[in-house]
Amino acid sequence: MLYHVRMDVVIPSDMDAETLAKLKADEKALSQQLQAEGKWRHIWRLAGEYANFSIFDVESHEALHDIMMSLPLYPYMQVDVTPLLRHPSSIRSDDS
Repeated sequence: MLYHVRMDVVIPSDMDAETLAKLKADEKALSQQLQAEGKWRHIWRLAGEYANFSIFDVESHEALHDIMMSLPLYPYMQVDVTPLLRHPSSIRSDDS
């Protein structure tokens, strides 16, 4: 199942710089692992925002939920999830 996910990150202004650096490094490592596994298919930054649009390809709503909850920065995110279905007019065979 494909999901379009917008993640807006809101870091508390009083967070320790060292703690934040570790969270970011852990987030990047997990993100890249999920990309290598094919679960986090695409990720794009949003210009001028601490946010991204991502496409996830996972087997269920629960699988996506588990991934989102495992993200180190999740406690500081506002997340909007939209399930996606293949459009019948699409000429792409690999977009399901």
